[in-house]
Amino acid sequence: MFIGTTNVFAQSHSTEIGVQTDNDSYLLQGSDRYYTDGIYLYYRHALKIKGKDTATLRNKVLSFEAGQKIFNPQSGSVFVNGADQPRYVDRPFAAYLYVGSALNFLYKNESNLKIGAQIGLTGPNALGKQVQNFVHDNFGFYHPSGWEYQINNEFELNLSAEYNRLLARSSWIDVSLSAYANLGNGFTGAGVGPLLRLGAFNQLFNSISTQSTATQNKTSNPLHKQELFFYYKPLFNYVAYDATIQGGLFDNHSGLEITKNKEPFIFSNQLGVAFTTNRFTFDIAAIFHTKDAKEMVQSHQWGTITGMYRFK
Repeated sequence: MFIGTTNVFAQSHSTEIGVQTDNDSYLLQGSDRYYTDGIYLYYRHALKIKGKDTATLRNKVLSFEAGQKIFNPQSGSVFVNGADQPRYVDRPFAAYLYVGSALNFLYKNESNLKIGAQIGLTGPNALGKQVQNFVHDNFGFYHPSGWEYQINNEFELNLSAEYNRLLARSSWIDVSLSAYANLGNGFTGAGVGPLLRLGAFNQLFNSISTQSTATQNKTSNPLHKQELFFYYKPLFNYVAYDATIQGGLFDNHSGLEITKNKEPFIFSNQLGVAFTTNRFTFDIAAIFHTKDAKEMVQSHQWGTITGMYRFK
């Protein structure tokens, strides 16, 4: 069942900046393994919709981002019995450092298409060792060991597309289809699954769920002045290539580099809460992920926190 919008005053801000931080320590399980840390900076600006596009589009957002992902084996240190033990490297030491941009088209039928591109680096040039050593040495953690086995340097070019579409809605719950595809020498694959939201949420063309809280559209009223909802997003993923596991696609895999075999099918569960104020948006979630590599001794999980500030 679908219901119409309520007469809520739309306070629009065209620009937002923010940061996302991921870490397995946020789940308070005492683990430091696999996808162990991520930091991302975002800038998003809503573009004006002109001409014939006004008949179908409700929002259009241009975004830029920069980020770094760091991966470990089952521990950030493989120093055992007085020496490094490469047999404990069940997922490669790896980092991915990148910059990217995307354009998000959000339609009045509550579907959207977000297309993007990233250029980046894997290997020592991605600075994973330096960042992890700095954090561990200055905040009272153990000293990492084993980065001499990290994957080799390679330049990455990765393209992405994301699609979402509303399937059904009642006053306090809705469900959408969510899908993505990646293509590049770093990451190639696809995924699909539902997104379930419960609470006070807005349309998909102006919501945290589709990274579209920045808008210049003053003609469509939101369902709610502020969003506050819980969500659940299970995702079925197919992985054709992952450079952080298999090493660079064009690399000769020489030296001390240790690579592993990726799992082709991965299932993830994301549970979170999202909310907005007049100027700020927040998204806090836990993600539970099956094994990325065939050699991994267990699955992994991490927490993610995103905060954005809106202005103009």
